[in-house]
Amino acid sequence: MERDRPFVCRIPTEEEICRKWDYEISHNEESRENWVVWKKETLENVRKGRCILYYGFLGDEIICEATAMTCPEKVQNSQGLVDGSTVYLAAFRTNEGYRGKGYFSKLFRYMTADLKKKGFSKATVGVEPEEQRNKQIYRHYGFTDFLKQGRETYPDGTVIDVEYYAMDL
Repeated sequence: MERDRPFVCRIPTEEEICRKWDYEISHNEESRENWVVWKKETLENVRKGRCILYYGFLGDEIICEATAMTCPEKVQNSQGLVDGSTVYLAAFRTNEGYRGKGYFSKLFRYMTADLKKKGFSKATVGVEPEEQRNKQIYRHYGFTDFLKQGRETYPDGTVIDVEYYAMDL
């Protein structure tokens, strides 16, 4: 019963981060190796203040998330994407059964308001050129300023093309 559980947006605890990453690892068997590496990197980045995680909770269930990268050294192709006033956003995910119901929109508004309070004035995002649905979603959220193209490499060696966009907070 979704209506009986409150939806809350907040920065998660380390235990909640581990729970979410374990969920992602178990639901992405074909690319498990990447997810295991990303979990380790995320925990290290959180501990060292290089990123801020934002989760949406429906009751005790983590149903959506986003990550704000604040450290240029931890973002591929970081020039123009992250600095003292610009944050790079990544890992926009909503569990399948909760997509299209407005939960991520609430999380996105919470995250951008919090980042603005923290002194950031611009946000950037990357998307693969063929991901038309994601590009539409990013435009909807305000990422309309095309910045550049680049390539990123996954932990398993997979290389992808990426387009980067920006928005003012």
